[in-house]
Amino acid sequence: MWDLYQNQPTFVLGFHGCDAAIAEKIVSGAEPILQSNKPYDWLGSGAYFWESSPHRAMEWAVDMAQRPSTHPRRVQTPAVVGAIIDLGNCCNLFDSAALDELRKAWETLDLIGMPDGSPLPENKGHTPDRLGRYLDRAVIEFMHQLRELNGLPAYDTVRAAFPEGGELYPNAGFTARSHIQIAVRNLRCIKGYFKPIATSA
Repeated sequence: MWDLYQNQPTFVLGFHGCDAAIAEKIVSGAEPILQSNKPYDWLGSGAYFWESSPHRAMEWAVDMAQRPSTHPRRVQTPAVVGAIIDLGNCCNLFDSAALDELRKAWETLDLIGMPDGSPLPENKGHTPDRLGRYLDRAVIEFMHQLRELNGLPAYDTVRAAFPEGGELYPNAGFTARSHIQIAVRNLRCIKGYFKPIATSA
């Protein structure tokens, strides 16, 4: 009913944590940003950015650098890439219509089951924020499939808030690492990359 307003008429700044060598290649245009396709990606497939938060992107990169990894794109020297993002046709999960669409996708998937006959996956994690969002990814990807089947325009981006971390202070309604993330599915929505300017406090 309100489909005209799914298109977000604005640019946002997104920030992506990665290794410094990768950051330089992305900003220079020598290498494209990769779209993540992990089974626990909570917003589904896409290139992930923290909206308006280079600090949180750097925190993530520092965390990754401290973990042992043999991945060819592992983080050795933490860095941040900035991006100018046109949200385009956005699945904006701050909006009640988008949330309703996602809930209906879950209802259908719960009814018919996974394509391979396996049970629906579950979100997993040792903390309340459950960082392994296996169910959420499955539902979001199914929602995209339903839109295609019904001849609806594909979403360019998915945007949502993530209440990560413990209480910011005792009895707080805020969490220590709350943030907004964007998964960019259509890379044409990224209008340019830049190296963020770090200023002293």
